[in-house]
Amino acid sequence: GSSVLIERTQQFAAEVDKLTFSGALYVYNPLVYAWEAHKTYLQRYADKPVKTLFLGMNPGPFGMAQTGVPFGEIDAVRRWMGITASIGKPPYEHPKRPITGFLTKRSEVSGKRLWSLMEQKFTSAQAFFSEHTVMNYCPLVFVDSGSTGKNIVPEKLVKEERIALEHICDEYLKDVIDLLHPINLVGIGV
Repeated sequence: GSSVLIERTQQFAAEVDKLTFSGALYVYNPLVYAWEAHKTYLQRYADKPVKTLFLGMNPGPFGMAQTGVPFGEIDAVRRWMGITASIGKPPYEHPKRPITGFLTKRSEVSGKRLWSLMEQKFTSAQAFFSEHTVMNYCPLVFVDSGSTGKNIVPEKLVKEERIALEHICDEYLKDVIDLLHPINLVGIGV
């Protein structure tokens, strides 16, 4: 059930938090500063076996980075999933990429696409999540320290650091699959 997944996710959050990344990066871990929202998501929507596990790469700057929910576009999380929570802050923030939680005005494009589609196809979030769930492979957000604060995808990390991150993410994904027993695993992107 969800208590095992919650414990495993807390372990996962701590493991990736211990990694260090070189280069001019800000690293955000929403599994830490947005834990209450993520925990609520796991309890409500990832608490039992599913037919299909949709898997994203890593959080977007205006989605899970803000809400703690995978592909967490604000409106979908608040209105459709019924999740709101107090969101903390990462230890270091890029001035152009502040964490403002549910007060964020920008929309996460990939989250809006995904949840709008599911809302059209299913009568409710409960109906969708009865046979599906959505997770991210990597929980971290990487922000370039340059003036724009652009999002850095994990594959652009230094090779040794990326491999260390992937090892931890692979182990977590195996455990999620063991817990949720999906028949289908579907990678989703932008």
